[in-house]
Order: sequence, then structure tokens, then C-alpha cells
Amino acid sequence: MILTKSAPGRVEFHVSRKARDKYQFDNTLFSATGNVIFADFQAALVFAQKMNAARDLELHPEAAVHAAQVNAMGLIDEMLHIVVQRYREQVNPAIFQQGLQWLHEKLGQDKVEETLRRFVEDFPPVAVYHGKISVAAYLDGETEGIANRQTALEELLMLWLANINPAFAPFLELFDDQKLELETSYRDLVQGLTAFFREQPTFGPGGFDLLHLLRQPAIQRPHSLAEQVRFMTEAWGPLLDKVVLRLLGGLDFIKEETKPVFPGPPPTEVLHYEEFEYEPEQFSPDLDWMPNLVMLAKSTLVWLDQLSKMYERDIARLDQIPDEELDRLARWGFTGLWLIGIWERSPASKKIKQSSGNPEAESSAYSLFDYEVAHELGGFDALQKLKDRCWQRGIRMTCDMVPNHTGIDSRWVREHPDWFVSLPFSPFPGYAFSGQDLSGDPRYRIFIEDGYYSQSDAAVVFKREDRWRGEVRYIYHGNDGTGMPWNDTAQLDYLNPEVREAVIRKIVEVARMFPVIRFDAAMTLAKKHFHRLWYPEPGSGGDIPSRSQFGMTKYEFNQKMQNEFWREVVDRVATEVPDCLLLAEAFWMMEGYFVRTLGMHRVYNSAFMNMLKNEENEKYRQTVINTLQFNPEILKRYVNFLNNPDEDTAIAQFGDGDKYFGVCLMLVTMPGLPMFGHGQVEGLHEKYGMEYRRAHSDEEVNQGLVHRHEQQIFPLMKKRYLFAEVENFLFYDFMTPDGGVNPNVFVYSNRAGGERALVLYNNKFEHATGWVRVSVPFAEKLDDGDEVRLVQKSLRQGLGLPYDAERYLLFRDQISGLEFIRSCKEIGDQGLYFELAAYQSHVLVNIYEIPDNDEGHYGQLCAYLNGRGVPGIAEELREISLKPLLKPFDALLNPDAFEDFLQQRLSAKKAKHQKDYLDDFEDKYKTILNTVSENLSLTMKKAPLVKSLRRKLAALLQLGALDLHFKASASRGLKSALTFLQERLRDDRVWALLFCWLVTHELGKIQDSPDDEARSAAWLKEWLLTRRLARLLQVKDTGEDDISAAKLLLEILVVHQNWASRDQLKGDSAHELLKALLRDYSVPHFAGINRFDGTLWFNKEKFDQLAGNLFLIAMVQIMSTPKLSKPAAATQISQVHGIILKWQKAEEKSEYRLEKLLDLLLPKARKSPRKSASKVESRKKRPGKRKTGKATSS
Repeated sequence: MILTKSAPGRVEFHVSRKARDKYQFDNTLFSATGNVIFADFQAALVFAQKMNAARDLELHPEAAVHAAQVNAMGLIDEMLHIVVQRYREQVNPAIFQQGLQWLHEKLGQDKVEETLRRFVEDFPPVAVYHGKISVAAYLDGETEGIANRQTALEELLMLWLANINPAFAPFLELFDDQKLELETSYRDLVQGLTAFFREQPTFGPGGFDLLHLLRQPAIQRPHSLAEQVRFMTEAWGPLLDKVVLRLLGGLDFIKEETKPVFPGPPPTEVLHYEEFEYEPEQFSPDLDWMPNLVMLAKSTLVWLDQLSKMYERDIARLDQIPDEELDRLARWGFTGLWLIGIWERSPASKKIKQSSGNPEAESSAYSLFDYEVAHELGGFDALQKLKDRCWQRGIRMTCDMVPNHTGIDSRWVREHPDWFVSLPFSPFPGYAFSGQDLSGDPRYRIFIEDGYYSQSDAAVVFKREDRWRGEVRYIYHGNDGTGMPWNDTAQLDYLNPEVREAVIRKIVEVARMFPVIRFDAAMTLAKKHFHRLWYPEPGSGGDIPSRSQFGMTKYEFNQKMQNEFWREVVDRVATEVPDCLLLAEAFWMMEGYFVRTLGMHRVYNSAFMNMLKNEENEKYRQTVINTLQFNPEILKRYVNFLNNPDEDTAIAQFGDGDKYFGVCLMLVTMPGLPMFGHGQVEGLHEKYGMEYRRAHSDEEVNQGLVHRHEQQIFPLMKKRYLFAEVENFLFYDFMTPDGGVNPNVFVYSNRAGGERALVLYNNKFEHATGWVRVSVPFAEKLDDGDEVRLVQKSLRQGLGLPYDAERYLLFRDQISGLEFIRSCKEIGDQGLYFELAAYQSHVLVNIYEIPDNDEGHYGQLCAYLNGRGVPGIAEELREISLKPLLKPFDALLNPDAFEDFLQQRLSAKKAKHQKDYLDDFEDKYKTILNTVSENLSLTMKKAPLVKSLRRKLAALLQLGALDLHFKASASRGLKSALTFLQERLRDDRVWALLFCWLVTHELGKIQDSPDDEARSAAWLKEWLLTRRLARLLQVKDTGEDDISAAKLLLEILVVHQNWASRDQLKGDSAHELLKALLRDYSVPHFAGINRFDGTLWFNKEKFDQLAGNLFLIAMVQIMSTPKLSKPAAATQISQVHGIILKWQKAEEKSEYRLEKLLDLLLPKARKSPRKSASKVESRKKRPGKRKTGKATSS
């Protein structure tokens, strides 16, 4: 066939009469020569469908014919014809005429003619196949000036090339030459042509004769049609010229059919910026509020359902969200609230999801009918009320927009079907659209492809029938080319300027409603990717099936879409609604381009989540370094997150332990915008689909997780001004002792105003030690603003410290609560040394420098601590200044002395052996009193205090043996009291508390004052005596929270040491005694009293602990009273225990409500006649979990 005479863009190859009879191919597929012609990919699809329809693919799926492979065969055959034509044009126009004459001379005319006759008979032209002309008449004729014998000889040669090509073997039945070889001189003709061409001039790359040149694709790449096509593009490019674009399109068609679908996310990639290095720098300037934004995402329908259950009332509209919830978010530190799914959704999406087996499904939040606030959520009025209330609390609201596509039955699909990527025919002949009509409008019908319902296929288009006009369109679903099409969406065509303008206007309209807009799948509308996905440049397609045939060159595409759509959006919003932050969900290595050149304020940084989750620490470290060395401003523009709506929840990915909190600390302390997912703080595991109306799992809030957020995360969120910017941000190497860099430890510092911070986190399950000395290189702009240089800074420079041996750096670790002191000069010389356990983190804040004082206390403390952290530097300095005063206390209140005390807790029969111990204890106590007197310049007699201490020490040592002391005369009430006593004394930590109380509770009496109890308590703090209790408890493996509680309890016991004196035990005093205790602020604080939902609650465990220890000190006071008879002591003990019992009984009935507790303790004559209505209502509202009496946040 003479290709110059054929229609442009056609792909062809010969098909035998036998195959045509078997498969009944459409006659329009064949040229006059009998070759099958694929005018486009659609024709190849129809051809393949005909073959597949005749095969049993259910039993033999491997026999399926793929249209792209068929198309590739046609391309190869056509390109071979083109090479032959180039030979004619450039070397010998009469090459096949001469070849025919040569064969006649060598083989004889009869053999040649018979072979050509049989070839035309077995591989007939259209007219011969239909009997309109005989084989002989055809061979005697000509077509467009070329003798048909020459054409037949060329086609016979192509037939032989196809049969010896290994990659053509699966399709051999279409062009099998075996019969021709057995019954004719076909083989002799081929051998003769081989000899003939060997004598002709060489041609093309490699200097081959024409026949060997035509064989090269099969020789070089024998087993792959795609590789043979690729070989032609690489080796024959100059020869084929512009036709190469057709080859590239054929490769794209193959990629469309063979594109693998991998489960799970793709491999992570380190971000690089070389591709965009020469793009213009056009950052959008931030307004003052933008850098400090901390965003929380909420799936709106699910959240409203959760709030309804929590508050036990219907909360279905936006304006019904309780103020208490907004107060909580503001108190935690969130300044942005992203409500997912507030727009009017596509009704068709709901039908699709429910028809696919999910009867509870709602429409997808990203398949929209229009950008109107959903009627069921209260519409715009409800939104405005919520916005106002959020604004009062410093919370800005965020909404989604999905400019890539709409719902398949959106307003625009109804009114502007030409705005979408569509075809007048189905791109795949096998598609069927026989399901339910998804349209809600009688003017037109909508059908998705049947394979979606059977889950057997994922079609790229849906069918829209206009019932009034009779028009049928096949509109493409939204698609990002990475997986399945979004089958409830319609893809907008951004080559249409009318579409671009309409979307921009809609964005500006939404920007007037919301201060923050998140653009879903924004990268799909960047020119580069919209071109690749929908109009792929030949050679770059294959991502969306059927789109390769609509490819455009870069020049053609740029003519239709001259400017970046997103740049137009940014410029328009900046002009019309400048107080709106634009946030792009963008991936595919486009992150830097979106903020630096397109001008988005913020862009997703999925590398943060994926790399830190996978502990690909070197990758993420390199990503940060690359960003800093290209343009640090990009780092500030990232949106960092531990999950987003498309991902598993944060707790599913990171757990709820140190790793989660380490990465979360990075989230809130790195430059950028921190974004939290729905249920992340509460530790919820369920991932809420975009179609959820409610949570499917009944999960309880993880209060421990919330509390740890309150301790470690939320305080840092409120310091975003310190962490958000990059002007003073430095990222450091963590140098190992052997001089290497540990990539698992992330270290960085930042400064704002006078505040400084240093953050370290070890994202690996292994111990790490090393030094922080010097930052990684980062880009710094020179004075002219265009050129940059790479610079490094030391840790001392990063923290803005002087190089001065007389100045010291003080800082506190937000995580441990410990404070540290280091020499500024030492930091300048060596940096800072750290040891980090697996997943351990440090956030060093409250950093400030101070000169040493005249006494050199700071230097002494720095040397003494040698890098150790302490609860408070101020306390440690005070320890140094109080050292002379504290020395005698430490002789008594130390772990060894306490252990000795515990050994003395003997029964009464051995009490006579305790005299030596009592004498020694008394001497040490005298030393304490003498030292205090000297320190305060007092001259008061100390003997009474010493005698009192000795009596109380003896009484304390005998507490455990009181059952023997009262054995003969113990009444039932006394026995109950003594049993209660023994239960309290089983824990050594209780003895530590009593031991410290014994030494300290009467110190105030050394100074003549009526408030000696309060003075004793004041000296506990002022002289750091509670720290002595802490040391005793630490030896007993007590946690920090329990130690803090014990220190507070010690103060309470000292202040209320005489709470149960004989005068106070008169009458029915349980109510008055408790009220008197509650007037001391420390008591409500210790008991966990807090207000929730209008009610004061208390913590059961803390209340019981308070009551038990008050009982113990009362026992010591009673048993140490001089000249108190045994019956009188027994009576007082029973009275005190009676008070405790009343408290406990009232506690059991109070449901842990303080007001009810006090009411139950009132004497009967004074009790309220009935409960108030407010109390009854409060109990109805009370969450069931309050019955545990656990402390809650106030």
C-alpha cells in the first residue's frame, strides 16, 4: 500500500480471509488493499471487541485481546510502510517494480504470478473479498497510479515480516502464512527479495539494506510490541519525522491498558525543587493572623451526631453546635475549624452508594450539587451564626471547594453539559448503561456504567441523555489518574475559558463567606497535570484510559490554556477578598511550585505524615534540607498533618504513645500550618468516609490521651508565633560521638521577639546520644534580593547567645517539666549534649540567659547539676542559699533516716527498746530548732516542742500496734476504727507523708504567733521542705503526679493538724468540719473539685485519700495527748472515725456532687426539704461516666 495516498493518522495491517470470516469484522475497518485500518483508538477497540466476543473469556481469560496491542501491531506495520515510502522518495521510486522484474527473471513469471494470486486470494482487498472484482482483474489493475502487482508484492513482504516477528505471535491467526508457504513459492519469493535488496543501496540508521532495516525492530526488541514501537521512536525518529507523534500516542494507548494498580500509597519521594528553579517567585504575602493558624478538621454530619449523643439533645444544624464545644476548641488552642461536607451534595451520589450495598450512606462530601450551604444544616443563616460565635472565640472557619469536578447531577451538568470533558460516543464499545436513572430532573437522564454496580469494571464515563434535545453525551468522571475514577463526579474541562471564569467567580463568592478555603485535589488543575491527564502530549499519556487519542502537543495545549488557572485564582482573590487564606491539597512534587509560583498561601505536605510514620527519617530530613537550601519560605507554607480525611486516623498510623506525641510535637513546633484530624485528640480509631452520616463505632474518648495533649501539646499550640516563621528557623545535625550524623533525631530552633525554643525528637525505637552544634546549610538572600548563598550557623548563634563564661543559659523542657542550666561559653565551644531514649522528645522553652551573681551561685549550680534537669532552677538556687538552714533537716529527712524509722515500727511489746532511737531523733530535732532560731534570731524556749515531738514520734511508731493497746477494752466502734487505721498504714508512702508531717507540722510554734499552723505550712514551701518528702517518695517508685499530690496533701495536713480537736468533735460536726476544710483553697484543689455543666463534682479517690490521712494525724494527736486515759482516747478515736464514716456514707449517696455531699451531711433539722429543679435537671444531663467520680477538666 502506498502510504502517501492513505488518510492521515491511520494504523493498518493485513488480515486473512479466514479471520475476517470468523470474526465478522466491520467492513468499514478495511482499506481497498484489504488491510485493516484503525483511524483512531476507537476503531482498535471495536476490532478487539469483535475478537473477544467470539472467544470464551470466562474459561480462558488469558485469551483476551487487548486493543492497545492490536493498535501497536498496526502502528508497526504502518511505520514499516512509511520507511518503504521514504526509500522510494529518497533512493529509488521504482524499487518494487524492479524487484518484481528481478523475481520474474530469477524464479520465473509463473511462480511469481501464482504466488501473488494466492496471496491476494487469502488476504483479499475489499472488492475481491466481496466478489466485486476477480483476483486476476485486481492484479492487472492499478490504484491511484500504482500497479496493484507492486502493491501486492509490498504487502506480501509485510506479511512475512509480521509472521517472523515474535511479538506478533499471539495474533498469528489474523495473518498466518503457513498455507501460503506450503502451497506456493511464497518462501522463494521472500528469499529472492532478500537477495534483491542486498544488492540495492543501503538506507537509514545503521547502513542496512531496506529489508534488514525493516527487520530491526523485531531483531532488537523481539518480545514486546511496545518496545518495538519505542525502538522506532528512538532509532528512526529523523526518518519518520512528525509521524513519531503517532508512535508515542500508540505507546500511551498501551500504557492505558497495562497501567498497574498498586494497593496502598505509592512510595514516598524526597522533595526536590530543580524543576521549578527558574519559575518566578511570587509568594502571596501573609496577613498577621495567617502564620498562627492551627486547624482542626471535623466531618460535619458525624460531628453533629456525636454532639447530639454527648449532650442528649438533637443537634442537626450548624447553629445548634454548643458554645461549650467552641469554648473547648478555643481553650485547647485551635484557631481554625474546617467543616467537611457543608455544601449541598449530589443526590445521585447517595443513590449510587446505597445501590452499591451501603443503605446508610449519604452523598459524598466531594460530589456536590452546588456551593450552597446544605438545607439540612440550616443553610447560610445557620452558618453565619456559627461563624459569629467562632469569631468571638478567635476561631476562623474553613470550607472545602472541589474545583476539579462536580457531582454527576450537579446544577452545571444540568445547565452546561458542554463545560465537561465528554464525547458523543462511548470511549469503550463494551460499556453498558442499563441501570437506574440517577437524574432528579425529568429533562434529562443520567446513567453510570453497569460495571460499578457489579463491581466488575470502573468506567471512565457516565451517560447523559437530554430528553428534550435528543442529545447523548458520555461525560468523563473526575479522575486523578492514580486509581479508580470518582464515579459520582463529572470532570470539568479547563480548556474551556468559560469554565475557568465560572469557577473563579464561584471561588471569589465562597471567599467572601469563609476566611480559609481548602482546594481539594488542586494539583490536577495545574497546567502540567491537566495536560497530562486529559490531553496528554504524545508519549506522556496513559494515565486515564481512552484519553491518549485526544492528545495535544505542548504548543497546542498552551494555545488553549495560556495561563495557570491557579495563578488567576490567587490574583483575583487577592484583589477582591484579600483577607482569605487559600490552601491547596497538592502532591506529585508540586508543593513548592504551588506556594512559590502559583501563590497559594499554604499547601499540603504529605511527606511529613508518610515519612515520619514509616520512620523514613533520612528522607524527611533531606526534604527539609532541600527546602531550606532552595527557599526556606516554602517550609513556612506547608500544611503538616498526621492524618487527613483520605488517610487512616492518626492513632491507627502512629499509636497513642511516645511516637505519636513526638511527631505531634513536631507538628505544632515546625514552621507551617498544623492540622489535626477529626477525633485525633480524643484518640478515636474510626476513619470517617465522605459518605458517613454518623460514626459506625461506639468509641469512648481516651481521657488520658486528651490529658497528655493538654499537658504537652496545647501549651505549644498557643505559642505558634514562636514556631511558625522561618526567618530565625535553624535545622541542626545531631552529631554522634563518632562524628557521624544521626538522621533519626530531628533538631531545630526558632526565635520570635525575645523568646527562643529548641526542639529535639528521636523518631526511632533505639537510644540516641549526640551533640547539637551547627545547623545544616540554608539559603540566605543577598542584598539585591535575587541571588542567594548557603550559610550555616552555630547553636549559640541560633539561640542568640553571647560567648561569655560569666553568663548562663536557663531553660525548661516542656515535656518533662525539668529545668536546666548551661554555660553560654560552653555552648559556644561544644554545643549541647543530649541522650534520647526511643521516641523521646525535648521541647526547650522559657530560654533566657542570666549573669552569675556575686556569690557565684549560678556557676556553682551549673557545676553541681552537670547537665541534669531539676524541677526548678529557682528552687535549686534557693537550696544553695538555704544550705546552712537545710543541713539539719536533711540529717533527718533523708531516705536512710526514713528507712531507719520504718524499721522502728514495732509492736508495743518491743517499744522499750526504742529509747535510743527516740533520744537520737530528739537530738536531731533540737538541732533543727536551734538552727531555725539562729536563722530567725529567735530566743523562744524549745523544750515544749521537743517534748511534743517525742510523744508524737512514740505515738506514730505505735500506730500499727494499737489493736494490742486497746485489745481488752475495744468496743465494736473502736474495733472498726482500728481496722480502718490498719488499712491506711499498709503503704510505705503513707508513712513517708506522716514522717515528714511529724518533723514539720509544729515548726511555726517556734515563733510566738497565733497562726502557727499556717506559718509551719508557709515554711514548708519557703524552705523547700516538701522536696524532702518528694525524695522519700521517689525511693518508693512514686510517679511525679502522685508526688505533686502528696506535697499538696502535706501542706493540708500541716495547716489542719488540729482539725479533730476535742472542742471540734462536740455535737453533729461532720458538716461543719468538712466546710471548714473546704474554705482552704488547697483542699478543693487536692480533691479535684471542678464545675461541669453547672455542677460541682469531686474526685472519689482524692476525697478518700484526704479523709484517710486526716484520720491518721488525728490518731497521732490523740495518742500523744498527755495524761489522756485509755477510755478517753478510745472515745475520741471512735468520734473521729464516726466523722469519717459520715463523710464516706454521704459520699456514696452524693454521686460525687459536692453540693449534694454537703447537703447530706447537714443535721436533719437543717436539711433542705426538697431538691431544686436545677439539680434534678443537672442529674439528667450528667454524663454517665461521672459516676466514677473521676476528675474532669474544669
